[in-house]
Amino acid sequence: MAFFSTTDIFSDAIVTAKELNRQPGRILDLALEGPVTITRNSETFALLPREDVTSLIQTAKVAGLAFEATTIAYRLMEGEKLAQDHPYAWLMGFDRDDLKNFVSDVSGTFHRFSGLPNAWFEVDGVIHEWHESALVYASGVLDELLKKE
Repeated sequence: MAFFSTTDIFSDAIVTAKELNRQPGRILDLALEGPVTITRNSETFALLPREDVTSLIQTAKVAGLAFEATTIAYRLMEGEKLAQDHPYAWLMGFDRDDLKNFVSDVSGTFHRFSGLPNAWFEVDGVIHEWHESALVYASGVLDELLKKE
């Protein structure tokens, strides 16, 4: 009887709950090498190092943030209006070309930093910079400076 098998699809070790109970040290060693799927009846569980789980959660957060921001920008490019209390209502101050640049900046940053520990901060930073630009634009300060020149 094989202790574990590797699938072509997931490339993870597959063990039963009984094997986990009998040889926990060996299974934990396998988890250091890659994902381990533990089966019990018709249930399956994943065993991964904590750092891997943290990275997966961080990547999901960054992807969600980038997806939400770029989806809103695309909706605005299509002429949709947002409620003034919407978290991304500030994007309505930008024209179509600015929105395209916003999408490019956010998606480019996501692709450059995806999977890295600080990806969340990089994508959030780009969105924050655009938000600050929108506030300056909406305040009229930029127009006043341009009039003086």
